[in-house]
Amino acid sequence: MGLSKLDVLYRRLLLTKLFIQGWGKPEDLKRIFEFRKIIGNREKCQKLVSRDYPVFTDKVEEQSDCKILNGHFISPLAHYIPGVLPTESIVARFQFIMPKKWNGNYRPVCIHLAGTGDHYYWRRRTLMARPMIKEACIASLLLENPYYGYRKPKDQLRSCLKNVSDLFVMGGALVLESAVLLHWLEREGYGPLGMTGISMGGHMASLAVTNWPKPLPLIPCLSWSTASGVFTTGVLSKAVNWRELDKQYYTQTVYEEEIIQMLEYCGTDSFKMGQDFVKNAPNSVDSLNDLDLSSQLFDLNATHEIVPKEAIHCLSTSKSTVSASSERLLLQDTPKIQCMNQTFSTSSCSSNYFPNQQEHQLYGERNRGALQRESLRFMKGVMDECTHVANFSVPVDPNLIIVVQAKEDAYVPRTGVRSLQEIWPGCEIRYLNGGHISAYLFKQGVFRQAIYDAFERFLQKYAL
Repeated sequence: MGLSKLDVLYRRLLLTKLFIQGWGKPEDLKRIFEFRKIIGNREKCQKLVSRDYPVFTDKVEEQSDCKILNGHFISPLAHYIPGVLPTESIVARFQFIMPKKWNGNYRPVCIHLAGTGDHYYWRRRTLMARPMIKEACIASLLLENPYYGYRKPKDQLRSCLKNVSDLFVMGGALVLESAVLLHWLEREGYGPLGMTGISMGGHMASLAVTNWPKPLPLIPCLSWSTASGVFTTGVLSKAVNWRELDKQYYTQTVYEEEIIQMLEYCGTDSFKMGQDFVKNAPNSVDSLNDLDLSSQLFDLNATHEIVPKEAIHCLSTSKSTVSASSERLLLQDTPKIQCMNQTFSTSSCSSNYFPNQQEHQLYGERNRGALQRESLRFMKGVMDECTHVANFSVPVDPNLIIVVQAKEDAYVPRTGVRSLQEIWPGCEIRYLNGGHISAYLFKQGVFRQAIYDAFERFLQKYAL
């Protein structure tokens, strides 16, 4: 199956860049990775949020077709990793949209997490919440993501997260905040409860459900098992500020010497993707703009360029060989040339071996490609560590999970990564024709039907 041309075209029309400030503070990354080990374990994570965690109601509105409650609470992440959340994101805000009159003995509620660019509540309220009340009498609770809407830092441009670490902070916060809301809904007598989201929201909902100690309907739409492919091979990878990421990775040894050692995800796709990726990633990340994403990116027959031995000796002295832990995460056949000086500055020794300026320039381009492939592998490593669902507990009842995916999704690649059916045996996958953008624009009804089916499945299995 090919990739959606609409997905590719839509991405090209957007000129904004992601992660313009780089990876984030190394100390923050270390704390985030340590905390991931806790929230990746359901028994440990469920102890982080008490059942009576305080939630506050701001106002309640009566409208013609529904009742809308606005509320807030302090994000638990602010207590466990102080200083990592922007000041604007510490207070979590939500909107609870419920029918004016319930049908039957149940008061079902589905929590909706926001996808990329989904600020405030109007989009989810209009496309999902109100129709769900009309069609199935299911209430919706809309949680605002950190870094979005009222929680957006003042210096952030629209939805463009400034650091790679911001995405991990968002995920950790949403896992704990979802637990707060699930406890609150239970205290208020609502149920059954479920979670959903579209695109990034679907992935965040998946991570949140892994830590809930009870069976819970989960409906992730247009998301998959990990976000690593989204930012390394999907069309969104073209929006990443790779130049800044490359520069920081090769000028700050903390990433290679300390942070890589903290990465634990060793799934089959982690090693397989890494080995294939290093051989066949484009020579320059900039060339991703010209990459045919439908081609076989992971061709095992690619070969490395040959460079003069003297240059290898000279450049190898400018940066030590990758550590053992790096080789474990990355690949055994990784090019050993670590030529930071060649890429980011003029190397005095390299000029001795390249008297011809054209040859010197060609060698520099080859080295730049090698350095960028290292940065790409590091991106995959940190993304898998914090977003791969195999790094988290399996939901209590995978039979309550209905995944809705687009066959030609160019934003969320499925090639080369583990299937959700392999990680969550018993879950259902429903495929739609078309790509990411067309599914979002025209398939909201399909998403809602999957929610109804998952809730009905819960009632058939667990209703008293």
